[in-house]
Amino acid sequence: MKEFNINNLVRKNILELQPYISFRDNNEFENPILLDANESPFGEYNRYPDSTQKKLKQKLSEIKYISPDQIAIGNGSDELIDLIIKVFCEPKNDSILMMNPSFAMYGFYASINENKLVKLNLNENFEIVKEDFLHIIKDNQLKIFFLCSPNNPTGNSIVDIEFYIKNFNGIVVVDEAYIEFSGKKSCIELLEKYPNLIVLQTFSKAWGMAGIRVGVAYSSQEIIKLINIVKAPYNINSLSLNKIIEVINIHENTNRYVENTLIEKSWLKDEFRMINCIKKVYPTDANFFLIEFENVEKIYERLLEKEILTSKRSPQIPDCIRINVGNREENIQLIQVLKSI
Repeated sequence: MKEFNINNLVRKNILELQPYISFRDNNEFENPILLDANESPFGEYNRYPDSTQKKLKQKLSEIKYISPDQIAIGNGSDELIDLIIKVFCEPKNDSILMMNPSFAMYGFYASINENKLVKLNLNENFEIVKEDFLHIIKDNQLKIFFLCSPNNPTGNSIVDIEFYIKNFNGIVVVDEAYIEFSGKKSCIELLEKYPNLIVLQTFSKAWGMAGIRVGVAYSSQEIIKLINIVKAPYNINSLSLNKIIEVINIHENTNRYVENTLIEKSWLKDEFRMINCIKKVYPTDANFFLIEFENVEKIYERLLEKEILTSKRSPQIPDCIRINVGNREENIQLIQVLKSI
């Protein structure tokens, strides 16, 4: 990677943008009388939440061994993906790289922000071919590379992630939405080494909090400051902030949700071996399986008839359905339907 200067990558209008700053959240008071924000003096949730999310960032700082100034909180990882593109990519001018297949929202927000999307096709095992990567970054002017590991919808972890971070002359966003299921090390430990790196994690998967909508970005202080400049001031509500801290306190040492999911995942994997309509179960480090079926349309429709909702990936990934791990009762019903076909 060439010598890195963040200001060379950031949109000029963002560098000049003055952020919205909540006076009360950026100052300390003992017993303030709050007459500054036109709130109602009545009601259980009448006050705006902390716009800086100090308590949650401090808690994450303690368990991730990283400064609170290197943490940004989003309304789900989706908001953070959108904000990262807004910070670095000029509409109608800059290009974004993503793996293919991968998480569709990278392309969705690239389109919303009027940025060109370049796709790096994976091989038959859903791995990146390094020569293809080097070729595509040579032939395109790229600002951001979204790298999902474990990848959605394929489930596999990307090998030698550091190679792609150090060879990409822009911002590399490693999306670790499923990292807790994989047993792999987080790229958070690479942040000091690579100033162009952003790591995304979420409370929607392993923490069982999809309905709360909280995602986290970890990066350099400079990049986090830029994300905070463009985010909405009160993007995380009080209920979500309080609940996330409560859940962290419960699961900080041992995440039972992950343990139980891995038990169910192992049970499902054994059951899949006895189902005739399954042609292939792809290796996965996530909480879901990518499965190739005989007569995939029939399988998908039969599951739907039984109100078992799955994610059909065909035709992008021919003959394949993505099925995430449920609880034992749900998994038994899935297996019973598949065995009956």
